[in-house]
Amino acid sequence: MSIRDPAALRRLEGLGWFARQPHAQRQALLQAGQIRALADGIWAHGEGDEETGLLAVLEGSLRTFARAPGGRTALIGLLPPGSIIGQSAVFGGGPRLVTAISAGESLVFVLSDRALRAVAIDHPALWQDLSQLIYRQLEVMVRTLAERTALSPRALLANRLLMLSRAGPDIDVGQAELAEMIGVSRKTLNVRLAELAGRGLVRPGYGRITVLDRPGLQRIAVAGDAEADLAPGLPPVA
Repeated sequence: MSIRDPAALRRLEGLGWFARQPHAQRQALLQAGQIRALADGIWAHGEGDEETGLLAVLEGSLRTFARAPGGRTALIGLLPPGSIIGQSAVFGGGPRLVTAISAGESLVFVLSDRALRAVAIDHPALWQDLSQLIYRQLEVMVRTLAERTALSPRALLANRLLMLSRAGPDIDVGQAELAEMIGVSRKTLNVRLAELAGRGLVRPGYGRITVLDRPGLQRIAVAGDAEADLAPGLPPVA
């Protein structure tokens, strides 16, 4: 459902990439886009959609999925408030790369390729700014791949919790979902999460994890297995 929400637009003005745009260009983008209220399970867009553009999460969160070999659909991420993703056919790309589905009720801001083209008529520098956003997405993807290769499950978990709690301490995510996102078994996730909870860094709940100590998680994300004193007595899990 498309709505007009002046308060949401004001929040959007201060959001990441949008906040860095020149004032006139930012206002043109806000006028050209749409705010959509999504119920739980509603698709924001699907992998393979020809219509591209930008999407910003204002409230709630979106799960992102991609097709994997064998016809399997893999959960690859959770977009908390403040996240901005997207692409444009102007740069020679193809259809949407991921499916984004609302996790609970959410509020998103959508800028279609058509809207971007219209804004760029009066603000041609928009394309350079958009290329910086796309580069940032590529940078995050490469760093995530490097982390999956180099970090221990404990450090992977700490790092992902830091990413998901940027907008606030409460993360609406199930433990099975979190395990899938970081590529570990549910058993491994449960043990590592219990370690963090035992140290007072997080508080697990039903469908939610609350981050209590970001600096503590940052130390673990950096130190990895060097934090050998973490929750002594718990069995090592690969």
